[in-house]
Order: sequence, then structure tokens, then C-alpha cells
Amino acid sequence: MPQTPACPLCAMENVYPDGDNHVCADCGHEWPIAAGAEAADAGVVVRDVNGNVLNSGDTVTVIKDLKVKGSSIPLKQGSVIRNIRLVDGDDEHIEGNSDKIKGLVLKVCYLKKA
Repeated sequence: MPQTPACPLCAMENVYPDGDNHVCADCGHEWPIAAGAEAADAGVVVRDVNGNVLNSGDTVTVIKDLKVKGSSIPLKQGSVIRNIRLVDGDDEHIEGNSDKIKGLVLKVCYLKKA
């Protein structure tokens, strides 16, 4: 008999299958049974332009001048983005701050690991 996972919301183990969903009897949260298999594959690997694996907290360098929406200041080639954050489930974008512009979302095809 396959083991039912604990509830991702309340972490209680009082979970039962109901059709295509798991249901938590304690908090009432429902999630798809297939999500367990997808969660194992959800380990998205984010790579820079050179193929290096990026992790949260890494430092990257911009390889091309970029126009920034909502700002009159462009992001120049060679600008350093420190302490990046990976976007959940997205292997093409990261979040970070430069010295002059805060709250950037950048495509990894314009970045290389520093």
C-alpha cells in the first residue's frame, strides 16, 4: 500500500485519498495525487549563459546592456547583481538588486556567474 504524504499546509498526517486528490482531514486542504510525482521533478535547475548552475545567494554579472522597464537608468554590461533569488518553478528568470536599481527580474540568458 503506498504511503500517503503529510499535508503540505498543516504538516499533519491525517490524510486520505479522494478520487484524484489527497484530502487533509484536519485542515480540509486538497491537492492532486499526481503532485507528489511532479514534486520530485520540480527541482528546476537554473543555469546561466555559460551553463553554470545558479543558486539563491549567488553573484552574477550582466553580459549585455539592458533597458530596465520603469527606470531611465540602463543596466550596463558588467553590472554585478549580488545575492540573487531564484523564482519558484521558473528556470529562465531570477530576482535581484543592483547598486542603483532595486527589485529586478532578469532573464538568465543575459547573466553569467561571477
